[in-house]
Amino acid sequence: MISELLLSLTNFLLNTIGTLDYIGIFLLMVIESSFIPFPSEVVIIPAGVLIQQGKMNLFLVLSVGILGSLVGALINYFLAFHLGRKIVDKLIKHYGKIFLLDNKKISKVDHYFNKHGEITTFTGRLIPGIRQLVSIPAGFTKMNLYRFSLFTSLGAGIWIFILILVGYFLGDNVEVIKQNMNQITWIILIAVAILILIYIFLRKKITFSNQE
Repeated sequence: MISELLLSLTNFLLNTIGTLDYIGIFLLMVIESSFIPFPSEVVIIPAGVLIQQGKMNLFLVLSVGILGSLVGALINYFLAFHLGRKIVDKLIKHYGKIFLLDNKKISKVDHYFNKHGEITTFTGRLIPGIRQLVSIPAGFTKMNLYRFSLFTSLGAGIWIFILILVGYFLGDNVEVIKQNMNQITWIILIAVAILILIYIFLRKKITFSNQE
């Protein structure tokens, strides 16, 4: 039943994207990347099919996909930037003991994102279930907007390009896509883990060199 629903949704979006053209991709990716959960797979993979058929342009799909992801991420970023701290301060004041929150813990979050915001934002865009959420702590800790936009775009761009390739080479066969997406997701998670380990190693090496 789930496969049938996914097939119907994919076919609907394939037709919708073909009708709305690049604006449709942009709007759907804004939704996907903001606080409304929506799978990017059912947006970009059909676009990859259309690219393979010569009905859409790879560069334009990638560009509007990244732009939509960035706009959606910025919505979360600015909401957290302007409202997040006020809400948390109220929680600490009235319910801090219940939620085990205090200013010291919040300061640690600030310190972490000030120090590791780039790698967290970049890798977070590649992890299912985290893509939409990573913008919230970035805004909450007031991460530099330029750096946030840059690393959000880089991470989103890689993810979108992968989905385009899936649609381009696998077509609209939902079962084949589903099987391969599981493998692709695991490969991405392993790659992210390796990237984080490399980042930690380089950070420690730089810190050690500075101490000498």
